Amino acid sequence: MTVSATIETSDRTWEVRAPALRTRPVLAVTAAFTALLALTAGRYGYYMDELYFRVAGNHPAFGYVDQPPLAPLLARAQIALFGDTVFAIRVVPTLLAAVSVVVAALVARELGGGGRAQVLAAVAASASMATLAAGHVLHPTAVDHLVWVTVCWLLVRLLRTRDTRLWLAIGAMVGLGLLAKYLVVLLVVALAGGLLLAGPREVLRSRHLLGGVVLGLVISGPVLVWQAVNGWPQFSMAAEMSESFSVGSAISFLIGQVLMIGLFLTPVWIAGLVALFRRPAWRPFRALGVAYLAMVVFLAVIGGFSRYTEGLLTVLLAAGCVPLADWTRGITRRVLVAAALALNALMAVVMAVPALPVSAYGPDSPLAGFGDAQLGQTGWPELTAQVAEVYRTLPAEDQARAVLFGWNYSEAGALDRYGPELGLPAVYSGHNSYADFGVPPADRTVLLAVGAEPATLAPLFGHCETAATLTFALPHLDQDKPVLVCRDPVRPWQQLWPSLSWVGTF
Repeated sequence: MTVSATIETSDRTWEVRAPALRTRPVLAVTAAFTALLALTAGRYGYYMDELYFRVAGNHPAFGYVDQPPLAPLLARAQIALFGDTVFAIRVVPTLLAAVSVVVAALVARELGGGGRAQVLAAVAASASMATLAAGHVLHPTAVDHLVWVTVCWLLVRLLRTRDTRLWLAIGAMVGLGLLAKYLVVLLVVALAGGLLLAGPREVLRSRHLLGGVVLGLVISGPVLVWQAVNGWPQFSMAAEMSESFSVGSAISFLIGQVLMIGLFLTPVWIAGLVALFRRPAWRPFRALGVAYLAMVVFLAVIGGFSRYTEGLLTVLLAAGCVPLADWTRGITRRVLVAAALALNALMAVVMAVPALPVSAYGPDSPLAGFGDAQLGQTGWPELTAQVAEVYRTLPAEDQARAVLFGWNYSEAGALDRYGPELGLPAVYSGHNSYADFGVPPADRTVLLAVGAEPATLAPLFGHCETAATLTFALPHLDQDKPVLVCRDPVRPWQQLWPSLSWVGTF
């Protein structure tokens, strides 16, 4: 069964045909994917960035030094609706990732994929590390992943139907994406370049394109105005997160292209990329392939992260499922494809989802070195407990005038989350926008600092000493970092704060 229509454009008549959507099997795959994320969402603990978003949500703004406002707002909304728990803060990411699985199937359908291709695309997207990682934790990528996949789907549909009204929907999605992550600008530039180089250029000559641009700017306007008023801090953050070009960094970037989807499904997205250039029927969609190749070259040269391409890789994966469906006609090939999907899903689950005991990523485990994302969700209650031990050793008069200070936002966020139940005082940090959330009161002249170097704080206080050294059962970023007790700041906090503030990653 096909859906058909005829659309008149200024230069030609396009006959539109699309295979029927296999709704039930696609939704069944999506439900299984959602169940996996929901069942594992509450395991381990908060990811380091989630601890920051949880606090930032209580300080709403049109922008932050290191990100747009949507992730903190989602944190605040989820906590208000579902409670202040690890599971609660991950409800929306789970649902967004589930929607992206459906959109992957829609991409395959727009490219002419029948029921088999659509279901394969949904399963492949569910089995990729990019989708699982995007859906597991609250992060701007949770929104960004869905935005990229949806923008590409809408563009493919526009190119197939030549219904330029879809530029309005694309503009709205880009505007929404800018509320979560500025990286969507890279997608827009790459796709525009792809259309200019590979065509069809006539879709760019549309009043609806201008309308889409205006709509996107209206939606993202407050964020862009905030950036302009504050001196475009995103450029400083981008510089901090990039590294100089080297052969090693370029090789690492290319390896990341394999890992973002998964080793066993890499041949599928490569097949999708190749098909965009070789299939005559896919010539109108060649801009997607050009956009990806241009993006890879650009990011490799500037030292960008390999994960920046994960949304477009997911689209190529869905595209690759169309020729894959044609290839899997015999029983032997079906078994091979099923094995590849299963192995890739297993690898992705182990690397992106807390399905195993956290001890499986310990230093003596065969998985040691593969669990950075997992280990980033551990140790925060232990960190807070060790700080609480130091706090209890202080004289009563020092406790009465003490505040906590996390050198980075994760340390501060952990103390904010777990400190009140241990009777700890208010928490401050100078890291990124955490520095804008407030400074200690003038009468609080004792600082318990976590993660800062003694040489950094000592000149700023009358007396500063190391009271403890943090230790953890599993590998942790704060392993062996000091807990300092610093007394009597040499200047008022407002004057001292610039010396305690910094912008960057850790």
